[in-house]
Amino acid sequence: MKGIILAGGSGTRLYPLTMAVSKQILPIYDKPMIFYPLSVLMLAGISDILVISTPRDLPSFRALLGDGSDFGISLSYREQPRPEGLAQAFIIGRDFIGHDGVAMILGDNLFFGHALPDACRAAASRQSGATVFAYHVDDPQRYGVLAFDRVTGKPVAIEEKPARPRSNWAVTGLYFYDNDVVDIAASLKPSRRGELEITSVNNAYLKRGDLHVQKLGRGHAWLDTGTCESLYDASSFVRAIERRQGVQIACPEEIGLANGWLEPHRLLMRAAMLGKTEYADYLRRLAEDGGAAEAEIAAPRPGAPARPAGLLPTFAVVSPTGYAANDPERR
Repeated sequence: MKGIILAGGSGTRLYPLTMAVSKQILPIYDKPMIFYPLSVLMLAGISDILVISTPRDLPSFRALLGDGSDFGISLSYREQPRPEGLAQAFIIGRDFIGHDGVAMILGDNLFFGHALPDACRAAASRQSGATVFAYHVDDPQRYGVLAFDRVTGKPVAIEEKPARPRSNWAVTGLYFYDNDVVDIAASLKPSRRGELEITSVNNAYLKRGDLHVQKLGRGHAWLDTGTCESLYDASSFVRAIERRQGVQIACPEEIGLANGWLEPHRLLMRAAMLGKTEYADYLRRLAEDGGAAEAEIAAPRPGAPARPAGLLPTFAVVSPTGYAANDPERR
């Protein structure tokens, strides 16, 4: 399965912070925001990833992430000249996706939860259909909302910002699709907003009975980073966990080591490049320990025995609106 990080948009709600830099490069405590969604795809076992962003911001992402070899993955880049809907990512990335399935995550979104890696790996291993992740919210009127059959519990509708929501389950910005998504996206017509809506893609799978919903229940967090206040709250959240537990949240190098994509000496090389920072010191400790701590966050390598479930949390960034990442109301 391939992966896509959609990191476009203008971030006007964060002006003047984002007047000259992408929102997804702003810090969430000690790491750039894009490290968090990148880590989610890596935790799902995805190592071939496409970053889509604006012509202005793409050089910054290249400078920050390179070709992905520092994390043991392969990174590619494509431009989104204009924000014309989330589903546009599958048109821009059609050649990259090829004949594979694809997972897409929004670059400004934050997820937290110990069970998240297992849920993502399960979604990535599904051979057909689509999987969306839903989160229970108090104000569903702001989101794309799922309605469920009361008897079977299966999804029966997705309503965009309904005046009278039929549930409190909002669709987040993390999606897994089979290869049919490429043709589905190409067949879409722009909505009244002039965009190719991800809701339309999900409804196409729903109509054919092939939409799976993974509910993120208690023990998970879905945080907004669209305003200065919420950006600060997210950083405080990450800082509290890292300080308390002594582990890094969303450390791509650690996940690469755990997945068997990096050798310990590569972490030492990366640490030397990062210099005298706490992040670099953490990588050095991982390399010296031989990858003991990070073994709790990755799936077993093929043929290896299952690793014990640990307590290491996972974190990634998600917009609270899920579908409407390019909605003018949240820029």
